[in-house]
Amino acid sequence: MRKNKRKIYSTAIAAAVIVIVMILAACTTTADSVQATFWGLVPPIIAIGLALLTKEVYSSLFIGILAGALLYTGFNVEDTVNHVFSGGIVTVLSDTGNLGILVFLVILGTMVSLMNKAGGSAAFGRWASRKIKTRVGAQLATVVLGVLIFIDDYFNCLTVGSVMRPVTDKHHVSRAKLAYLIDATAAPVCIIAPISSWAAAVSGFVEGEDGLALFIQAIPFNFYALLTIAMMIGLAMMKVDFGPMALHERNALKGDLFTTPERPYDTDGAKDDNPNGSVIDLLIPIVCLIVCCVGGMLYTGGFFSGTGLAEAFAGSNASVGLMLGSFFALVITIVLFLIRRVMTFGKCMNCLPEGFKAMVPAILILTFAWTLKSMTDDLAAGAFVAEIVKNSAAGFMNFLPAVIFLIGCLLSFATGTSWGTFGILIPIVVEAFQHSDHQMMIIAISACMAGAVCGDHCSPISDTTIMSSAGAQCSHVNHVATQLPYALVAAAISFVCYIAAGFTKSALVSLPFGLIVLFLILFLIRKRQRRG
Repeated sequence: MRKNKRKIYSTAIAAAVIVIVMILAACTTTADSVQATFWGLVPPIIAIGLALLTKEVYSSLFIGILAGALLYTGFNVEDTVNHVFSGGIVTVLSDTGNLGILVFLVILGTMVSLMNKAGGSAAFGRWASRKIKTRVGAQLATVVLGVLIFIDDYFNCLTVGSVMRPVTDKHHVSRAKLAYLIDATAAPVCIIAPISSWAAAVSGFVEGEDGLALFIQAIPFNFYALLTIAMMIGLAMMKVDFGPMALHERNALKGDLFTTPERPYDTDGAKDDNPNGSVIDLLIPIVCLIVCCVGGMLYTGGFFSGTGLAEAFAGSNASVGLMLGSFFALVITIVLFLIRRVMTFGKCMNCLPEGFKAMVPAILILTFAWTLKSMTDDLAAGAFVAEIVKNSAAGFMNFLPAVIFLIGCLLSFATGTSWGTFGILIPIVVEAFQHSDHQMMIIAISACMAGAVCGDHCSPISDTTIMSSAGAQCSHVNHVATQLPYALVAAAISFVCYIAAGFTKSALVSLPFGLIVLFLILFLIRKRQRRG
């Protein structure tokens, strides 16, 4: 009862604050005066704040979208409604890249349903339970698989979730912890993998330089990604959890994998599996998915028309490549199951609507998140942040990597996009250091990437955060709330490391320092918990 009262009070206070802010905006601004100002960051701040307070994602995102449309149209009601739907939701759903991701999601959901119905997931769970004996092993196996699937973060989120869910469930690892492990091996791994869609994106934002070479040189300075990977291993090996995650893990040991009553995904699909299913009914579809998706990305980059491997990845269209690759993997999977007679054609087709239904929550949240991002783009929030960075560059030369990291975190958190943050900050960094200090340019570029990934990792409106929840079949709000303390610890240590790197210009000094601090913090937390 007390929790409900607190929730009602906090929601009422938040609503009052939002109303006051919007009234103030209506009285003091016009459609033109909000362009490239702090007002551009207000809609995502409203959406994120409401989501964290109310634990309700859909309405929070829509209110953020509505606030952005009101600011953009100067509080004209008719124009606001048109902008929300015609200029927002319809536009983002008409984008071929976004549509490709949604098709990829539906096909992935269908393949997961197929593997469950064929008994492949259950068979893998039985096999893994014989090979993986402990909760530590289950968590480390999830980390290893996530690191191995480094081609693309979207692909990583859903594949790792579908493969490892039976294993982590068997060893009583909470869905929130699984979602964290998936999310922390998605963007943080892709951003340090030279052959990935992320490396291609970053390389494309660097003009006048060898983008791929700079990306590789920046890897040792990508402190957030490296510390996040180290943190996952440390949490598993040292058997320590803190913040809201500790409650979820304690409940999981008692048999409750979810802690809260929300079940936004079809968590009962695996119970209808085929007892005659084999491990190959999971492994072959997953291998086909990997091969076909990589082939699809290379195809969109022109690899099969004579373009080199690195150039093909750099020029690939990840959403189209994943869509094409997953389609062919789906066809191969259906043919495999028909040949092996583990499923009839009719049952295979029944998995199509089931797969779509399983992905409806992720599709809704993604659609609203993309629309919210389009509102911040319309308000030129990126130009506002870019101007701040330019003005501060001269006076904080040694502190600039840390400042860039912090700005990247805030911008990515507010907009829910890493790639958009890359596009805003990296060209500014290159312009500032290209002809003066090459080493500082590398460190600052790594700070851009690390900050963008950190904000993306924390943000409830981020694509990868949303799909990690879908991959783990975990309540999205639970995933965000439990992951945030872990991400903030890694972010705080990374910030200090960038201060050190700005003065030493050496990863050999700053990275070991960060790792020592990280494991010392985990050790102290474990020691305190054992005393308690």
